[in-house]
Amino acid sequence: MKVIISGGGTGGHIFPAISIANAIKENHPDAQILFVGALGRMEMQRVPAAGYDIKGLPICGFDRKHLLNNFKVLYKIWKSQRMAKKILREFRPDVAVGVGGYASGPTLNTAASMGIPCLIQEQNSFAGVTNKLLAKKAQKICVAYEGMERFFPAEKIMLTGNPVRQSLLHCDLSHSEAVSSFGLDPTLPVALIIGGSLGARTINNSVLAHLDDIRATRVQFVWQTGSYYHAEILRQLAEKGCPANLKVMDFISDMGAAYRAADLVISRAGASSISELCLLGKPSILVPSPNVAEDHQTHNAMALVRREAALIVKDADAPAQLIPLAISTLSDPVQLYTNLGANAKKMALPDSANIIAQEVEKLATHKL
Repeated sequence: MKVIISGGGTGGHIFPAISIANAIKENHPDAQILFVGALGRMEMQRVPAAGYDIKGLPICGFDRKHLLNNFKVLYKIWKSQRMAKKILREFRPDVAVGVGGYASGPTLNTAASMGIPCLIQEQNSFAGVTNKLLAKKAQKICVAYEGMERFFPAEKIMLTGNPVRQSLLHCDLSHSEAVSSFGLDPTLPVALIIGGSLGARTINNSVLAHLDDIRATRVQFVWQTGSYYHAEILRQLAEKGCPANLKVMDFISDMGAAYRAADLVISRAGASSISELCLLGKPSILVPSPNVAEDHQTHNAMALVRREAALIVKDADAPAQLIPLAISTLSDPVQLYTNLGANAKKMALPDSANIIAQEVEKLATHKL
């Protein structure tokens, strides 16, 4: 079985793609898998690191601010389609999988025109432009949220959930051991603050604005600042003093331990993050990023908020409200946060990667 997997641009697209590939290889060790990504984007490093070959296309998004630059974009789209056709002719896949992102457009468009069956996986509750355009040509559309008939033909939709990093689900540490591994007190509550591998400016500024509140509470914080902001944050903490109950890290390599230690998670509302929170049954305060297409993170967050599975703070309100809300939530004598976690767990869709891999196999064997 030969499978092309295309897309990327962010971890939210890449982690599910790699999880699907791993599930395919687990079921079919002799399967050949080739990724197609966008040159200069993070998939060009992350995919080879996971052990898979990848081809890069010169594709990029439209420049809405400088319209004249889009002549170059149109040329890159044309060139990417020609390159995609060459890749597909040489590799001769039985099925093509698109996970969203620039590269999946020309790859799956070309695959469909060549009679190769296509499956797309939409991570968000508000469908991306590329996947909406590809939906008519795809045989199967795997989604993570209910109500996606707004965007896709109902007869093609399958509710599968989002594949997540498998390492998160197999942490051998107890809660106490995980808390201790961060040098914190296992008898006190822990809030985990994550803004992504590069960090999130608003979330970081929200912490810096409330160092005295953190210092005065019994709640402990594990704070992933992101590599981009870390040096400046350390400089500010040297001036203001770092509270003893605040553990500051640029990047957390063992997220399984971090999630196990956390009684509450403060996070952006990317699709992969939300799927992880639900599978692990973690209470959360979500701060949707305002810098994403069609405000899809707010739609993701509200899917949980409506089921009392998370709290939400708008990005603009976070500097004033985020840390006080985290402290009050973890200080709640009726433990509101445990109810949030239980409701999040009810929304989890486990084994997503295997379910999607089985659908890929069905399409591939049908073609054969």
